[in-house]
Amino acid sequence: MIPIRTAALLGSWLALPMTGLHAQSPATRAEVLGVVKHLFDGMRAGDSALVRSLFHPKARLVTAAVLRGTPAIQVEDDVEGFVRAVGSPHAEVWDERIRNEQVLLDGTLAVVWAEYSFYVGEKFSHCGVDAFQLAQGPEGWQIVALADTRRKEGCPSP
Repeated sequence: MIPIRTAALLGSWLALPMTGLHAQSPATRAEVLGVVKHLFDGMRAGDSALVRSLFHPKARLVTAAVLRGTPAIQVEDDVEGFVRAVGSPHAEVWDERIRNEQVLLDGTLAVVWAEYSFYVGEKFSHCGVDAFQLAQGPEGWQIVALADTRRKEGCPSP
């Protein structure tokens, strides 16, 4: 049996207008991808205010990696550690370069899947995949979750 509170919340969601389902206008795709690209601009600039503004306040970060031959998952309940790391002074620029971006949209929900290579200055560090979930609210598109993989093998040549 569904609790009354859950049923009321579900009912309110079902009553929302479902305009734009499966629509993927080039302008909306560009807006969504623009948020992701601004994140990397903010990282390169060490601009913690810009980076923070792109995330929903309750966004979550997840990294899936293999450590010493064992799959590992790291989950951060907020982005503040990441924002601090980005905004701390670095001797060299943190440069995450994405490629092969795929954008999926359904109304006010978007997913961006992109391969990346990460550089510290001009030195290659690692590669992987970024999987962004974004939602559109009153402030526009915001990142609500970011998951990534990290590896040093099987990366494209720098």
